[in-house]
Amino acid sequence: MPAAHEMPSPVLRWLGLVEYEPTWRAMQRQVDSRSADSADEFWFLEHPPVFTLGMNSRPEHLLATGDIPVVQIDRGGQVTYHGPGQLVVYPLVDLERAGLGVRALVEGIERAIIATLADWGIEAIGRRDAPGVYVVGRKIASVGLRIRHSRSYHGLALNIAMDLEPFRRINPCGYAGLQMTQVSELGGPTDLRLVAAALAPRLLESLGLPEADQSATSTWLQDVSST
Repeated sequence: MPAAHEMPSPVLRWLGLVEYEPTWRAMQRQVDSRSADSADEFWFLEHPPVFTLGMNSRPEHLLATGDIPVVQIDRGGQVTYHGPGQLVVYPLVDLERAGLGVRALVEGIERAIIATLADWGIEAIGRRDAPGVYVVGRKIASVGLRIRHSRSYHGLALNIAMDLEPFRRINPCGYAGLQMTQVSELGGPTDLRLVAAALAPRLLESLGLPEADQSATSTWLQDVSST
């Protein structure tokens, strides 16, 4: 495995509010078209309301979706919800180059979320039997990934300041009665870009990746950090 300083610096992208399916297709194209020398990328964004079904999803976990669209996708896991006010991060990482297995990737993402939440006095934990991050038994972040050609896509969803009601229309992640929570309800910030700025460096550190390429990365990190 190359030393960290020999790896290209990751690129961070803030995409804002973007439709789910075109973003998913863009991730697939990025994974299929990148070379061994391509930089890893982390896409930070939020989606309009949508339910997504993983490859192993069971239809009985959809309870009453109403007018929210349902999209069958190619990540692992069951059903989840995305909507405005939820920070979604897609790590597009060459796992072989980074020396990461799937379990290490999942646990690294969870550690980064837990460390970020601690900044606002929120004590969170991961669970080996159910990937994601939890606060007093309530789920605050979900993790769902796909690995293709040793490269990851899909990623994490961290509830910040959103309408949690749609989660009651499903069995989140396949667990009936699972309660959800969010950063804003626990005394943390409501600004997604502020949370993204805090989370980004911890993701890179937790996954053993070098610092981001500031020449290729949007200035949103510096802009938010200085406010």
